[in-house]
Amino acid sequence: MSDTQIVTRFAPSPTGFLHIGGARTALFNWLFARGRGGKFLLRIEDTDRARSTPEATAAILDGLAWLKLDHDDEAVSQHARMDRHAEVALQMLDSGHAYKCFATQDEIAAFRDAARAEGRSTLFRSPWRDADPADHPDLPYVVRIKAPLDGDTVIKDEVQGDVKIRNSELDDMVCLRSDGTPTYMLAVVVDDHDMGVTHVIRGDDHLNNAARQLQVYRAMGWAEPVWAHIPLIHGPDGKKLSKRHGALGVEEYRAMGYPVEGLRNYLTRLGWSHGDDEVFTTEQALEWFNLEGIGRAPARFDFKKLENVAGQHIAMTDDAALMTEIATFLAATGAPALTDAQKDGLNRALYCLKDRAKTLPQLLDKAHFILEIRPLELDEKSAKAIDTVSRGILRELTPHLQNANWSRNALEEIVATVAEAHSVKAGNVAQPLRAALAGRSVSPSVFDMMLILGRDETLSRIADVMD
Repeated sequence: MSDTQIVTRFAPSPTGFLHIGGARTALFNWLFARGRGGKFLLRIEDTDRARSTPEATAAILDGLAWLKLDHDDEAVSQHARMDRHAEVALQMLDSGHAYKCFATQDEIAAFRDAARAEGRSTLFRSPWRDADPADHPDLPYVVRIKAPLDGDTVIKDEVQGDVKIRNSELDDMVCLRSDGTPTYMLAVVVDDHDMGVTHVIRGDDHLNNAARQLQVYRAMGWAEPVWAHIPLIHGPDGKKLSKRHGALGVEEYRAMGYPVEGLRNYLTRLGWSHGDDEVFTTEQALEWFNLEGIGRAPARFDFKKLENVAGQHIAMTDDAALMTEIATFLAATGAPALTDAQKDGLNRALYCLKDRAKTLPQLLDKAHFILEIRPLELDEKSAKAIDTVSRGILRELTPHLQNANWSRNALEEIVATVAEAHSVKAGNVAQPLRAALAGRSVSPSVFDMMLILGRDETLSRIADVMD
């Protein structure tokens, strides 16, 4: 297989949002293929017509697009390929690898009830497996594959190792229902083969399916893919990730303002490792990602670790790219877009904000002082900081600022001089100044704010609180 182009696929069922676990599966497939010059394909497994919706398909496509997981070729609809799936079932019937089973649901249920009562295996063995076609009745039937009766089926898995399943535990699975529609188990194999998939990377909840799906590959004489069944994601309590642990859908993480590169980094590291590296770029992930680095134990989702990784990505993101991501976030959450003046101010302020925020809302909150317009509404603590004494200090500070060389050193010197004149610490001057400039008791450094706001806006805000 070393000379063959690597082809992976992500095959979600469009019955809801893009689950964070599904997003990680897509990411692993994307990294493995893209890092080796291969193809990453998308298949929508929409055979369950009652539950599959166009809205869910759109949500999946939207989530993948936000994560920047682009796929090659057109997305494949599994439902649209039903005739091809049925064709393969009939080919196996013709070659003797499958047979017509006329057993009814009532007969199968009665068999299982009797087996349960007698303490026998409830695995159904069809009496029609070796029946003479001349004895076939003119009744509805399903097409079952002839699974081997003895020995073992071994799944050579890149993550789980060799997984051995006794053939005596496998039934003759149904490939074609009595109404002529194919089953999911058959459709998956036919689609993977026809799409040229070389590596099936998916959740380990599909591991048992692989043993049954292998029967189709072997019956058709098709090359088997490389299997890699990855452990599921668990919550911090060690139980399967569910709504009680917090957000499940990718769109929820976007709405919470996690930067896309940070979320991708965290998901890549969730169950896969490259030495002790925790924070890395997409380029590094593409270079490093391999199947050998995937662990067998379930990965535990840790929101604090996600926040830490996200924060480091915000800090290391180029300002222009960060401004674009902020605009995308605001649009996705239905918030108003920034005005040109706000964009200009925020762009100037990023240098002192982006290494202190772990999400985009946190970043925007810290940028409150530059995004708000005068007159600022003071919070309770800031309002208390503007008393008679502090107004006197701000009044004395004003002419110094009017004539200052607008540099950090000069501004720091002015504040120190005024503080000394009043026999107070510099913090006693900074506190009312902070209230005037930000309207909040917590903000970036007053010197950073003055430099970003500029002389005129700084003096205007001081004048506002003096009035």
